[in-house]
Amino acid sequence: MPTAVPAGAGTHPLSVFRDPASVAVVGASANPAKWGHWLARGALAGRDRRSVHLVTRGADKILGTPTAPSLADLGEVPELVALCVPAAQVAPVVDQALELGVRGFLGITAGVPGAAALAARITAARARLIGPGSLGLFDADTSLHIAWGDFRPGGLAVVSQSGQVGSELAQLARRAGLGISRFVSVGGQHDVTMADLLEDLADHESTEAVALYAEGFDDGQRIFDAVRLLRRTGKPVLVLTAGDSEAGARAARSHTSALTSPTDLVDAACRAAGALRVPTPAALVDVAACLTARVPPRGRRVAVLSDSGGQGALAADCAHRGGLTVPRLSPALTAAIAARLPDSSGTDNPVDLAGAGEQDVSSYRDVARLLLRSGEVDSVLLSGYFGRYGLDSAVLTDAEQRTAGELAALPQRYGRALVVHSMGSDSDTAARLRGDGVPVFPTVDAAAGALAGAVELDARPGRRMSRTVTDDAPPRGYWETRALLMRAGVAFPEARRVHNRRQALAAVAELRGPYVLKASWLEHKTEAGGVRIGLADATAVTDAFTAMHRRLGDGPYVLEEQDVRDGVVELIVGARCDPGLGPMVTLGAGGTRAELHRDVVTECAPVFAGDARAMLGRLRCAPLLSGWRGAPAADIESVVHIVVAVSRLVARYRDQPIELEINPLRVGPGGSLAVDALLLATPDGPGHDADHAHHAHRADRAHRADRAHRARRARREQGEP
Repeated sequence: MPTAVPAGAGTHPLSVFRDPASVAVVGASANPAKWGHWLARGALAGRDRRSVHLVTRGADKILGTPTAPSLADLGEVPELVALCVPAAQVAPVVDQALELGVRGFLGITAGVPGAAALAARITAARARLIGPGSLGLFDADTSLHIAWGDFRPGGLAVVSQSGQVGSELAQLARRAGLGISRFVSVGGQHDVTMADLLEDLADHESTEAVALYAEGFDDGQRIFDAVRLLRRTGKPVLVLTAGDSEAGARAARSHTSALTSPTDLVDAACRAAGALRVPTPAALVDVAACLTARVPPRGRRVAVLSDSGGQGALAADCAHRGGLTVPRLSPALTAAIAARLPDSSGTDNPVDLAGAGEQDVSSYRDVARLLLRSGEVDSVLLSGYFGRYGLDSAVLTDAEQRTAGELAALPQRYGRALVVHSMGSDSDTAARLRGDGVPVFPTVDAAAGALAGAVELDARPGRRMSRTVTDDAPPRGYWETRALLMRAGVAFPEARRVHNRRQALAAVAELRGPYVLKASWLEHKTEAGGVRIGLADATAVTDAFTAMHRRLGDGPYVLEEQDVRDGVVELIVGARCDPGLGPMVTLGAGGTRAELHRDVVTECAPVFAGDARAMLGRLRCAPLLSGWRGAPAADIESVVHIVVAVSRLVARYRDQPIELEINPLRVGPGGSLAVDALLLATPDGPGHDADHAHHAHRADRAHRADRAHRARRARREQGEP
């Protein structure tokens, strides 16, 4: 019987996946084309740090190492077992391992029958599981390598829901001169989750930045809490995800839901947590190269330095599109640059060497030094031919390499970043720059995009999110929602609730015309014919009530004063509790054409006044509020107040899936009036009806089909061992 591992070995919750004292690969193979061979080879690379066991019935030795037919035949109980056997054999191996006292399992095999029940047995025994369906894990700090593929040690950690996407990130990082500090393919997440693995990186010594690929955010609030933790420990997170489509809006019950895509919500969560979503694996690695540079970029002022006017202009355009500024240089600085360059050079920003680099490659160093030490810019984007001189003319190789070393020393000396786009990005000079901590890119758009992404991420400190909640049931219907919002400080026109003609006539005497009549229980009143506006007098009101009641029947109707102020702008303020990512608040161009304009911004709730002002500033319609073409400026602070109030309200209902919407919010010089509001219990919450149940069933069926598709894809990616 093998010797058991002492209970409680390791002090970290996931220590068994960090630095196990012993590892066993069950399903090891002598065939280099098999998963079991790659896992065995990687595990054996760390045997100077831990004992490694290979378990198989197919060979006496693998890679010169003796094998055992089962875990029970080993001389010790391994701390960590990698499961690389056919799916039907996984459960028996796990049961044997648990009986022996194994503490951790890495499930490589996909399509394991009863995976959830198997994970429950593992956790009940106080052991842990990554997977099943994982591509493996790698840790540069502890020489732990149980994964398909090779990894170059470095500063980028990869946590990926898709093993193949994670593998692509690692390969792209290698090509960019970056290394991997830790790689984890999370697989099925039946026990250890993405959030667990992100939290586990907070004190990981060699990790400088984190790449996260997620296909869903069911546990999004905890994931982004972990991202906040990493941000506080100086490890910025780049997020890659899929699913930016209109599909989620097809069954939307409110304008707010229809106007926000899944990635809008992820972007909001990233901003609140201090992370950055990127569109592609290549873009992620590009930004990571800047984040892990010896001097990462900070600040939006960039100087463009090139040996070509055309390339400099294109670089400046790319920088501008990325939200960077290319400021004019002071007369003193342009004079200093001119003294170093030919008369034909361009000495403002962009700086054009105009062939000076070809005559004297050290001119790149001299001008870059002037720019970086000036204090007038935060970084230098060097674009064009540098890095290719030695490739095209061997006599320039030594001078170019020497200049590269001198350029690479400037960022540390002056505390400002240098980013390089080179036509010779695969040259020895480029490799020298990368080796000295200067990121080099093959295209100018990649270089400018990476610089802009790193600057944007640096400007996002993240913010703490309130967790105050209420047990109160949300109100139902317009009248109750109106009262709730008024208590929160949202202004509405004067109104009365009426149920018959007599009450409607009495309300006319108490209100100021013109009037609006609403069937307050309807979600979309306009589409159902449940709204009449512009009712001038008592006769118009009673006639409208009679006609509406004849069509819609009994119910709580509302008679309201109509807002007829001139010069108003209509906005929409919405909020929702996303099941995974939590409460969100949305602000945008409103009215009946809100979905046509699609001019909205979304943030995690609650927000503060400064956040709300920033949301307003990002709207395309924002100039209308500031006095467009001589119109009086609107009361912007009233909008800020309402956005903050709605965000706090929805945050208190974070445990109850609701949608809240004010549309339109009419904003003028004298303040803001909400003239309609809607509060919905989403399908998983109170107020669920048969029609909504049908939508939920359809969504659930689609979700199950998607899970099945991902499982099939995982088996294709990995091959069933």
